[in-house]
Amino acid sequence: MEKLQIGNISVSWLDGGVTHLDGGAMFGVVPKALWTKKYHANENNLIELRTDPLLVQKGNLNILIETGIGKGKLTEKQRRNYGVSQESRLRESLQEKGLVYEDIHFIIMTHLHFDHASGLTAEENGMINSVFPNAKIVASDIEWNEMKNPNIRSRNTYWENNWSGIENQMVTFQESFEVTEGITVHHTGGHSDGHCVVVLEDSGESALHMADLMPTHAHWNPLWVLAFDDYPMTSIEQKQKWLSFAAERNSWFTFYHDAYYRAVKFGEKGHVAEYVERIR
Repeated sequence: MEKLQIGNISVSWLDGGVTHLDGGAMFGVVPKALWTKKYHANENNLIELRTDPLLVQKGNLNILIETGIGKGKLTEKQRRNYGVSQESRLRESLQEKGLVYEDIHFIIMTHLHFDHASGLTAEENGMINSVFPNAKIVASDIEWNEMKNPNIRSRNTYWENNWSGIENQMVTFQESFEVTEGITVHHTGGHSDGHCVVVLEDSGESALHMADLMPTHAHWNPLWVLAFDDYPMTSIEQKQKWLSFAAERNSWFTFYHDAYYRAVKFGEKGHVAEYVERIR
């Protein structure tokens, strides 16, 4: 299990499942001849995208960033459309760390699209129940409101069975939220109207989790945004802002979707200068 240390904050990657999506959709208007130099596509133009939650630990706190695609949540058609080759092994990954679902204190949701939120709940005896009964679940209020009231575009990714059963655990905010000292969540918009990023800072070190503003290391260029983004110009503006923030601090970038790197430090023009490689 790969690990990154940010001062006294430890970050480990769990197994939340694997999808394969159209590379053109993931890189928007960027020509295939350019993005395939940075990220592999198969013969069907599909790229591998992990959905692996980050376990963040500081002191006695156990915090998840995202929750994977769940297990048994997707229909056969959905598994085919989203190129799912493996569903979540989140329980098993936590057990490898000596933890169970009940040990999680906070869950940070950068946004609530199905590929991030499906691990929040599970159906049992016809009831939708929270998987993490003791956790406070953090999301922006904009995201939470759209989750419960999706529009004609977003209803395909905001599912009722991913929020029903967790309402009493939600902690929402407008601009920023401090989970604990050195772990903060910041609203950005862009990919979705309520999208957020996560900052980890301790002992002069830092990491930035850009979520779907930078789903893989190949998305470093501020102009390389997803066709899935609801507000692409906001994505570009926020990427520029947070890239500058990270450059000033020599920050690590951590990833939820990247199939090759768990974390990287970028050099000039997006060159990968340091990295934590995913064990394949």
